[in-house]
Amino acid sequence: MPTVNERLLDAAINHAVDLQQLSNGEARKIIALLNRADADLRQRLVAAVERMGTDRFSVTHMNSVLESVRELNKAIYAEVGEEVVKVVDELAAYELGYQQTLFTATLPNQVLIAVPLARANLGQVRAAAFSRPFQGRLLKEWLSDLEATRAGRIRDAIRAGIVNGQTTDEIIRGIMGIRAEGYADGLLQRSRLDIDAMVRTAISHTAETARDAFYSANADIIAALTWTSTIDGRTTPECRIRDGKRYEVETHKPVGHNIPWLSGPGRIHWRCRSTSVTALKGWEELGLSPDEIDPGTRASMDGQIPADKTYSQWLSEQSAARQDQILGPARGKLMREGGLKMDRFYNDKGIYLDLGQLRERDAAAFAKAGL
Repeated sequence: MPTVNERLLDAAINHAVDLQQLSNGEARKIIALLNRADADLRQRLVAAVERMGTDRFSVTHMNSVLESVRELNKAIYAEVGEEVVKVVDELAAYELGYQQTLFTATLPNQVLIAVPLARANLGQVRAAAFSRPFQGRLLKEWLSDLEATRAGRIRDAIRAGIVNGQTTDEIIRGIMGIRAEGYADGLLQRSRLDIDAMVRTAISHTAETARDAFYSANADIIAALTWTSTIDGRTTPECRIRDGKRYEVETHKPVGHNIPWLSGPGRIHWRCRSTSVTALKGWEELGLSPDEIDPGTRASMDGQIPADKTYSQWLSEQSAARQDQILGPARGKLMREGGLKMDRFYNDKGIYLDLGQLRERDAAAFAKAGL
């Protein structure tokens, strides 16, 4: 029978996977908001470049003819901002409720009666999600800066194109990209990547903010926090060195090592997917006596820290349906029947390989899996 701490570790990895899938969906949805305005943006860019003219080129004239482009860009990012704020607001409430439900369902009833769980303040969590910076800035500052950055890139590309004697089509192509390349070769792709990174980091920042609040409210039952970076087959050096390290609950001081917490899991770098896992105190540390709890409860509340479990190990223990949900049916079958391990789904730079690339690498695994 797994201990309470082992069950919490398993749930934390499972939940981190779900949050990553949430990030994937929200990033796609918000990038789609940008893409939806591409046709209008292209028309305004063409009109602006043609009005520019090389004989009247000046900063004042450029600012004048680009006004409609700037207005559209501002409107797009206002819509993006509203959606991101909505996601953050809803996630703060969900994550706080999830932690409360998880601990209520995991802790034995005898322990909950003796040491009731406290509730964190949702209003404070929501306020903290917006008022605490991630990667050096507040959410509203990132939204404003990303809008200004894209407007500046467009302006500079037009300026450079005119100075270099490019045609209108060449300038627009450089900004928008071409269809044959999925528009990924255009200047605007950088803005999509910026939005993707910001959305994913805002989600992990918010989830960790809610967890911090719940942990702080229940610090009396938590022995320490464990930094868990085994959410993916590849981790950054910052997270790899912290994986499995323990920290105090409220101060985040290192326990048994000297590697600092810094901004914490989910915030330490862009797109961070690490998370924090609690190690609950044992029944004796909680001040419970043998008369208050039965032997089974004492065994489940032994206070021992579970052995490190990698994401690959965790995934191998899941049902085929859960594996397919996370990896996709083809990759799930390749793992189960083709003999592929998680690290084979990535290249040496940690980039997820598509099925065509995987087939080139491991044709034998595809044959073995009957794909």
